[in-house]
Amino acid sequence: MRTLLYVPIIHTSADLGSLASAVNRRGIAGLGEDLWTQHRLTVEGFWRVIATWCDSVNVAGMKLYQDGMITDGEVGQKIVEAGVKAGSQNYELVDRLLRRGAILVKTEDFALVKQERDRLLAMTQTKSTTRKLIAFMKYKLVKNRLLAQRDRFIAGQITQTLPENQTGILFVGAYHVIRPNLPADIQVREVKEIQKVSAYQQLLPFYRTHKERFEELGRYLMAPIVDPGCDR
Repeated sequence: MRTLLYVPIIHTSADLGSLASAVNRRGIAGLGEDLWTQHRLTVEGFWRVIATWCDSVNVAGMKLYQDGMITDGEVGQKIVEAGVKAGSQNYELVDRLLRRGAILVKTEDFALVKQERDRLLAMTQTKSTTRKLIAFMKYKLVKNRLLAQRDRFIAGQITQTLPENQTGILFVGAYHVIRPNLPADIQVREVKEIQKVSAYQQLLPFYRTHKERFEELGRYLMAPIVDPGCDR
C-alpha cells in the first residue's frame, strides 16, 4: 500500500508570474478592494497552517509532487528558487521541504501547462475587448479538456514514481480532480478537505449572496490541522 498526502491549494498572486497583476486588477474590480484584501489574508492564513502542519511531518526521502512542476532535478530546483524569490508561499514551503530531505518529482507535462498558460495570457493581456472575448471563448471551449488531461498526467506520474510502502505529498490546486485517476493501492489522505477548499474558491465571486457559508469556509481554511491526513 502506498500513501499520498493530498494538499489542495489556493494559488496566490506570486504563483502566477506575468498573470499576477491582471488577476489582482480583476479581483479588485470584481469584488471590491475590501473583500479582495480579506480574501488575500484568508489565503495567507491558509498557507500558514499548511506550513505549520508540514513542520510536523518527517519528509526525508518523501516524493514531492507540485502543481505546475514540469521537471525535476537541478532545473526543477531553479524553478522552486524563482518562485521563492517571487514571494510564493507555496514555493517557500516546497523549498523548506526539499531542504529537509523531500525529493522533487516532475509532476506535469510541459506542453499541457504551456497550452493553458498561453490561453490565459491571451485572455488577460490583450487590450481589445473583442479579442479578449474571443480569447475567453477559446479558453472556455478547451478548459475542461485541458484540465482533465493534466489531471490524468499528474496521476500517472504519481502512480509510476511513488514506490510501494512509501508516502508522497502532493500540492495541487483544489479544482484538480486527481483521486479518480489513481490506482486502488494508493491511499489518499486529504490534509485539508478538497471539497471545502474548492467550495471557498467557487463562492468567492458570490460572496454577497452566500456570506455566511463563505465566511465559515474561510475560517475552516485558517483553522489548525488537528488530525492531519485523515482518510476522506
